[in-house]
Amino acid sequence: MPLTQLDSRTALIVIDLQKGIVGLPLAHDAGVVVKHAARLAEAFRCHQLPVVLVNVAGSAPGRTEQPRAGGTPASDWAELVPAMTPLANDICITKRCWGAFSHTGLEETLGALSVTQVVVVGIATSIGVESTARQAYELGLNVSLCTDAMTDVNVYAHHNSLERIFPRLGETGTCEELLALLDTR
Repeated sequence: MPLTQLDSRTALIVIDLQKGIVGLPLAHDAGVVVKHAARLAEAFRCHQLPVVLVNVAGSAPGRTEQPRAGGTPASDWAELVPAMTPLANDICITKRCWGAFSHTGLEETLGALSVTQVVVVGIATSIGVESTARQAYELGLNVSLCTDAMTDVNVYAHHNSLERIFPRLGETGTCEELLALLDTR
């Protein structure tokens, strides 16, 4: 379903556009994803709507079948890329789980701002973006996803999220479609 509307209190949530993740081998050009996310952030700021910049540092505890990446990450691994440098009114969240709402205070922060809708973009589509969109949907928020402002390390996982999961969580569209909606509200 295409993007149909934006609530008057919509927040942009940008997931994990940080040096260590943007530098991974990705299914799509990370530069394009960052460019689209930066355009959205600028537009949200111009409309005085919340911009949430999320990075990940660490991981959730617990056993998994797939081992975590080994070695020590670079000291700047969790730093946001320069295009995502926070401005004074931006909300910065550091997460340790896939989704941005788990144990971060994001739900309370957005609730205090009367946010009823979120637009989620970033990397990785099937992990941080999808988990955050699922959590937002479960919290009763309207969810929109700009599919040209996200990518994944696995092209098949990316397409599964876009084709099978996201239509069940909200509306999908392009950055241009979202920017047009933002300018008409």
